[in-house]
Amino acid sequence: MILDSKKPLVDLTQPEANQSTTSYGTSSTTGLSSVTSSQPSENPFFSPSDDAGILGSTGLLGSSPISTEPPPSFEASAADKVLAGFPDVFVPPGGEEPPPEFTPYNAEYFVNGSGNIVSHDKHLNEDGEALYRFILSHSQTSYPKYVIDISGSHSEQRFRTVSYKDNQGHLRTRTESYTETIIDFAFKIDLTQHLHGGPIIHWSLPDEEPAYRGKMYKEVDGFFAESHHPTNGGTDVESGLGSGAIRLGGGNSVEVRKRRKATKKELKCAKDWEKDRVQRGYPPWVSPTVMGSQLDGTSGVTRDVVKNGVLRSSKTLREWADEYCASEKRFKEFTYEKVVYGWNIAALEAAITAAVKSTYYEGDPTVEFKISHNKIHVRPDSRVARMLSITWVKVILWILFIYPFIWLYKRFARRGGGRWEVCGGAYPLKAWQFSGPSSTAGMSIAQDIYSNATLIGMREGEWFQKWEGTIKRAVTGRLRTGETLVEPDEFQPNTAALLLDGYHP
Repeated sequence: MILDSKKPLVDLTQPEANQSTTSYGTSSTTGLSSVTSSQPSENPFFSPSDDAGILGSTGLLGSSPISTEPPPSFEASAADKVLAGFPDVFVPPGGEEPPPEFTPYNAEYFVNGSGNIVSHDKHLNEDGEALYRFILSHSQTSYPKYVIDISGSHSEQRFRTVSYKDNQGHLRTRTESYTETIIDFAFKIDLTQHLHGGPIIHWSLPDEEPAYRGKMYKEVDGFFAESHHPTNGGTDVESGLGSGAIRLGGGNSVEVRKRRKATKKELKCAKDWEKDRVQRGYPPWVSPTVMGSQLDGTSGVTRDVVKNGVLRSSKTLREWADEYCASEKRFKEFTYEKVVYGWNIAALEAAITAAVKSTYYEGDPTVEFKISHNKIHVRPDSRVARMLSITWVKVILWILFIYPFIWLYKRFARRGGGRWEVCGGAYPLKAWQFSGPSSTAGMSIAQDIYSNATLIGMREGEWFQKWEGTIKRAVTGRLRTGETLVEPDEFQPNTAALLLDGYHP
């Protein structure tokens, strides 16, 4: 089905700005425009600041459950050890506004072994509107799968007898030792059912964060100072800098908006922040510059940041789709990533590990949070590109030493490869429905935020309290199953003990 070509497209971040008139059914590609991100929607979702414990430099601090009741007084809140260690820390709202209703384009696609959606549809590679609608459709109909994998193992030294021939050709035997890993228990718990079913928040990475923006290496986008001398007394625009150039101090130094390759320091900082962000349960649009100048989160967020929203990409999801379709690269790829956020993963992992060890288990427990079915890939409609999407074909090309030459072409050729991995969808386990900070004088930022927000979803502490008994009984009973547990088992009291005087289950 094809949308009416007379119906204008509504931009995600500027609903009242100049709108694109590209029809959904056409194969034309809209031009790229510079659009400044507007304020977030009235009811976006954002995660609170480590309400279940924050990772500090020396480990986990304590947790303080957040109630849906009216917030306590400032004096009572000041006694909380989380707020005391990190005053006025919270996660600002972010993401793009919900899109209007639409009729999705029925594009060709398949689901690979990892559960990810892969499409080589020709129309999606030519029309940014069609690509945009395709992504929105599948982001709303296919949620990522999120599970906790809990297992325990121990090592045992064993002995075996082996036969061999000596130098004279005589058959002899000897005993040798070896170490074998024994799996004591292994089971999974489903968390997908706890994802909030509200509107999907479409996010894009901040310009200053390294990401794939059309090249085979990560780039940062922004204004960078350059020394420039206008030719023949001309202006900056006439000299090739463009209308976005800003001359500094009337001299020869100008700021030019461009993309450049990310430095090793920037890549390392981004990697460290990504790991820390996931552990704390922050949404993906939050960057270190929003949470503070340091990655340890010790700096708070000012009221100006709350008012202006988070720092994110200067392009909308639709504009990134247009840029991808405008590229003529033969091995380009657009990736939309689905991210789960909201729970303090580090604190929950520590709580589960402590529950396992409380059963007097002396092995090595492992707790992993695994996500799958969380990506949408769009690739060119060519025979070679389709073959490279098949795993066994790629393995054969590696064995025959053919794929390294393909990789070199993608990496260095002008029309080789390009990756766009700068946007996605956010699915909260727990979030705050935010109505905007008030201007009440004398209130802290934390009070200002929580007085205008409503908690939705299940808190990680509530989930753990519900599942703690099941986890302990599974460990004690050495449960090993390939099926994912969906509901906790019901505790069965000891019927014989009920006859004892004074026993109360």
